[in-house]
Amino acid sequence: MQNQAMQGLGKTLGVNGLGRIGKLTVWHHIARKYFQEIVVSIGREAGQSMADIAHYIERDSSYGMLHNYLYGHQAEPVITAVDETQNTLTVDGITVRVLRQHRNPAEIAWRDHNVTLVVDTTGRFLDPTLPGDHPAGTLRGHLDAGAEKVIASAPFKIKDKGQAMPEDAITTVMGINANDYDPRRHRLISNASCTTTCLAHMVKPLLNHFGPKRILSASMATVHAATGSQAVLDRLPKSGVKDLRKNRSIMNNIILTTTGAANALRLVIPEMEEIGFIAESVRIPTATGSLIILVLDLQEEIEGDPIRRDVINRIYQQAAELDPDGYLHFTEKQNVSGDIIGLPRAATIIEGHETHTRTAEVTLDLGRIPGLPEGVREALKDRVYRIPITQAVIYGWYDNEMGSYVNMLGDRTATVAEDMA
Repeated sequence: MQNQAMQGLGKTLGVNGLGRIGKLTVWHHIARKYFQEIVVSIGREAGQSMADIAHYIERDSSYGMLHNYLYGHQAEPVITAVDETQNTLTVDGITVRVLRQHRNPAEIAWRDHNVTLVVDTTGRFLDPTLPGDHPAGTLRGHLDAGAEKVIASAPFKIKDKGQAMPEDAITTVMGINANDYDPRRHRLISNASCTTTCLAHMVKPLLNHFGPKRILSASMATVHAATGSQAVLDRLPKSGVKDLRKNRSIMNNIILTTTGAANALRLVIPEMEEIGFIAESVRIPTATGSLIILVLDLQEEIEGDPIRRDVINRIYQQAAELDPDGYLHFTEKQNVSGDIIGLPRAATIIEGHETHTRTAEVTLDLGRIPGLPEGVREALKDRVYRIPITQAVIYGWYDNEMGSYVNMLGDRTATVAEDMA
């Protein structure tokens, strides 16, 4: 971290938005000391003064006080100066400048503040195909305003399905396909989502071991903590809203919803195109700390050891030991969601204690396969075969806010910045 701080000395980071991911991104980079200044655009007035913004940045209901996060329970406050005229805070020696004038990225004064790298945490500007002068605002607007690179803290969403992904846009997950980023070509980078990040690190070791041909199908369900877009109490839906559950109280309900993790996973692990995959999501009344339940159907080999729980766990344990970045964690301990909150740089924590496998024979009637040539069907001595299939269930924890996602977003940001030097 000291070397990174030296490399980043003199650089300024732009952050668009100061919601959950925006604020925690500021926390991360205050701790990391890579950037000497952070310029945050909130696009509106907030509170009665800069002191109120400092109050918001200083404390968090999930992670406690900023100074305790940085230095432990005996630490003193680290916001040492609040300048109302300059709209700046001094936070543990780092200047944090707050811009309140514009919400449209094209109008934010990045150029005036020497910001060339922006992390957009708003979740509003995710279509990389829209031009920078679009009236509703777009990611490319940051480029028009002076940025050279933009990192989105969510998956891209192309509204016009006939449009292809632009050549200068890419989706990456650290530790999976981070090297696909080409600093000479890519200007818009999606850091995917917290769920995709966890899922990718759960799937990759199994793909490396078994290969895509032996993984017959896969499904996942994420048991996900609440997000800021959900209602605290029931509210009337806005005009045109189709999913009425999103307006129900997250404090009182388990809410079925959707996830784009399966689509984003194919962008970072192309082999997943060969595997049928279903992804579902359930929101629960907790502030952070989420879980993926991954279910795989694996074809057994004619020779060799059968796939059992200890085989799956050994794959993960060895992958975790060899992970140069420490993104994959493996544990045999019995955890609950609160145990993994804030765990640094953990894309996923495999709960090896709960890994399960079951092998059964699946009956396959080749005569009923659609499109099988008649000559092949007649040449078959036996039409019915019994094939051993093992179903594996794997649990992976992730702190969907700071511990997993924001820390890995910070790593992505620092690596992009290094290439801009």
